[in-house]
Amino acid sequence: MAESSVSGRSTLTDVTDHSSAFWHGFSDMHAVESGGRFVVARGEGARIWDTDGREYLDGTAGLWFTNVGHGRTEIADAVARQLSTLAHYSTFGDVTPDVTLELADRLAEIAPVPGSKIFFTSGGSDSIDTAAKLARRYWHQMGRPGKSVVVGRQKAYHGMHVAGTALSGLPLNRENYGELMTDARTVAWDDAKELLALIEKEGADTIAAFFAEPIIGAGGVYLPPAGYLHEVRQICRDHDILFVADEVVTGFGRIGDAWFASSKFELEPDLVTTAKGLTSGYVPMGAVFVAPWIAAPFYEGGSWWRHGYTYGGHAGAAAAALANLDIIVREDLLSHASRLEASLHRHLAPLAEHDLVGEVRSGMGAVAAVQFADPTYAMPFVKTLRREGVSARAAGNGAIQFSPAFVMTDEQVEQMAAATARALDATVG
Repeated sequence: MAESSVSGRSTLTDVTDHSSAFWHGFSDMHAVESGGRFVVARGEGARIWDTDGREYLDGTAGLWFTNVGHGRTEIADAVARQLSTLAHYSTFGDVTPDVTLELADRLAEIAPVPGSKIFFTSGGSDSIDTAAKLARRYWHQMGRPGKSVVVGRQKAYHGMHVAGTALSGLPLNRENYGELMTDARTVAWDDAKELLALIEKEGADTIAAFFAEPIIGAGGVYLPPAGYLHEVRQICRDHDILFVADEVVTGFGRIGDAWFASSKFELEPDLVTTAKGLTSGYVPMGAVFVAPWIAAPFYEGGSWWRHGYTYGGHAGAAAAALANLDIIVREDLLSHASRLEASLHRHLAPLAEHDLVGEVRSGMGAVAAVQFADPTYAMPFVKTLRREGVSARAAGNGAIQFSPAFVMTDEQVEQMAAATARALDATVG
């Protein structure tokens, strides 16, 4: 195995190029093919290794999701046992695997709203589309079909299905697809009064739901201004607009000391979209938590909701999720996420003094972002940082995202920050 580069600059090549038919998501494929792929071969805890045997600290937990860390054979074994017993079966109509029922009940116990129902999906984008459709369908059930507009925020990322793309507050994600949803709107990410102004302009009787990430994730790690979440939540209550908490990133402990940001901030959302930390990424899975007052009209009889996914509530994924939840509870990883919140802030915040850095956003949840003053530096910086032994990601408009596994130690956070400082200096040089 090659020597770790966390403590100093490595002389190894950045990556071994692998020619492949694989088309990467969110990529310039010409740049990928000409510049080489970063091919990851294995992981353990908060570390990964590439196919050349070079070690890296995983600064992003894959993509916000490996909350319990890499290499958890307990989860792999649970999935193997389930697949050898029953890999999956349809969950349409009255059919379901037993393990799926078990997981739904387990999730209901930790739901931000007691008595919630759980609708399973295959991932975060599925969850967002499910919530958008359910919000509109709910108002039909309530005899108010005119409430169809869905509202998102600037900088927000809500996945890449049709509804999520239309709701996106990242203009580049919407470009060149045409008008996907004519009744999707966007308001400022940090000003509740703009939501109120939109309601007054369009009419509350036209708006079905407001979607909000408690912490904006892929848009660049933006923390909510003080009081903002409570203010928009109350505006939605006052105007009969469903409040959808997009917790695909923050759910299952990423917020620190709570299973969900909605619980931590006492938001009592109508719908909660989740994925990522549900299985720690070991198997694809998502879920929508549906508050009992939203589910009620669909449980009263005579109302089909014609929506669902072939792999919704997948038995193997449910087994992974249950094992993942067991690890989080047994190892008290929610407390470790709180520890990481403080550690990331302590070690990364000083980088704001560097000439290249505009600001560092940290101090809420196990997330942070180092924002370049000149956003064009971010993409090439990712490769510079790899040469220092850290795998991270450019997010938003010129930020470097950090969202490590909850098992990352404070010492490893310090090493990651030091490597980032060296990479910044190398960029100046």
